[in-house]
Amino acid sequence: MSSSFTESTVEEAVLDWVARLDYFVVHGPEIAPEESTGQRESYGDVVLLTRLREALARINPQIPAEARDEALRRVTRTETPNLLENNRRFHRMLVEGVDVAYPADGRTVHDKVWLMDFAAPDNNEWLAVNQFTVIEGRHNRRPDVVLFVNGLPLVVIELKNLADENATTRKAFDQLQTYKLQLPTLMTYNVCLVASDGMTARIGTLTGGWDRFMPWRTTDGRDVAPPGRPELDVLIQGVFERSRFLDLIQHFIVFEVDAGTIIKKMAGYHQFHAVNKAVACTLKAVSPQGDRRVGVVWHTQGSGKSLTMVFYAGKIIRHPQMQNPTLVVINDRNDLDDQLFSTFAGCSELLRQKPVQAENRDAVQELLQVASGGVVFTTLQKFAPDPGQTYPKLSDRRNIVVIADEAHRSQYGHHAKATKTGEISYGFSKHLRDALPFASYLGFTGTPIELGDKSTKGVFGDYIDVYDISRAVEDGATVRIYYEGRLAKLALTESERPKIDSDFEEITEGD
Repeated sequence: MSSSFTESTVEEAVLDWVARLDYFVVHGPEIAPEESTGQRESYGDVVLLTRLREALARINPQIPAEARDEALRRVTRTETPNLLENNRRFHRMLVEGVDVAYPADGRTVHDKVWLMDFAAPDNNEWLAVNQFTVIEGRHNRRPDVVLFVNGLPLVVIELKNLADENATTRKAFDQLQTYKLQLPTLMTYNVCLVASDGMTARIGTLTGGWDRFMPWRTTDGRDVAPPGRPELDVLIQGVFERSRFLDLIQHFIVFEVDAGTIIKKMAGYHQFHAVNKAVACTLKAVSPQGDRRVGVVWHTQGSGKSLTMVFYAGKIIRHPQMQNPTLVVINDRNDLDDQLFSTFAGCSELLRQKPVQAENRDAVQELLQVASGGVVFTTLQKFAPDPGQTYPKLSDRRNIVVIADEAHRSQYGHHAKATKTGEISYGFSKHLRDALPFASYLGFTGTPIELGDKSTKGVFGDYIDVYDISRAVEDGATVRIYYEGRLAKLALTESERPKIDSDFEEITEGD
């Protein structure tokens, strides 16, 4: 390693990369309080108020200035002593807008002030500041690079010198933890954190431990950077390109509360791109020309499949072409139904509604005979008809999406079979389609099958995205799972088999 390779070299590279993404670059000392630029009155100011005020006027020209100023005050006012709760409240304002009320034509108008323009990325101001000094209490800290959108400090990037064997990406992560403790005002506005030594790079959230900081290995979701390639430039380009970053903020961050503890989770690159592919496939499947087979998301155990399903649900619900769809989440076991329902229920803010779990067959029929909307959980067995009967049609709407968890199981039996007593029988999946004949079907699985008339692809359509065991191991997403040779049992073509290390025996089981 060249002795000229220093931390400042990495910092300069980051600034160059974000400049290529059309961020305006400013050096921290240029906007220091003593420079009298009007951007910071003190080193305690972490929001660039002039820039935020200008952005609010640009994005919300129909809102009176007084109401915009009230929104600005709410954004910059800390309401609790809890950093994570403040961060959660800020994120809600960032994604859902700030509620305001103002008089107009003799009445009170209730409206929203938007902090960002999600529909028009160029209508926002994108800024990168290096060596951004912040003084809070007795602590004087200087994060290496802070990315601002509309004056809001959304990203903190901490860098270490690759030439120094003691200055690792882990050390950069540790420094970010120090900022959490010592600079809570700055971290209130944080969307994500990045740690890097210039070669390896990891991204995570305020609540993520080191094991939850992950690489981002693709820029566009098509080509995955091979292991050994410098990771920082891929991460910068893959996450912070304007449209992708806005998408990440709006659709791919959730806050879960576990025993009173707030856990902030953000999609990994495989989840982000799989969901966007699945949304595109859904729009095609539900169209009048579509065959209602959305496809299969094949993600191995340990890859966060349940959360991928949540991100998909949150995004497809909001898509204007879906016109307030109904989502039906199917499992074939009560315990799996309960687990997945619990995950969705914990992410109701992203879904903009509370999911409902059907307790019995009558509840299923009641919940699905609606004009629009809803996230309904049920087991496949609740679609069993009365003996000798055909299951009744519940809806002929096309904007219903059935999401099958563990889609390789129980999703077959569409064709009649004779029992030993001579009776004709079908699988539960056929009854589901009798109930919802124009619904579209999306499958999630870690182990698709292709055995005779039991074909996961045959039922749901082509593979939308594949995240196999070897990729999970490379990413550190999968640490230990007991490999039982399940893949060897699958009748798949060589091109469809995930490439795995046959010597790897301990990998993570479950999500």
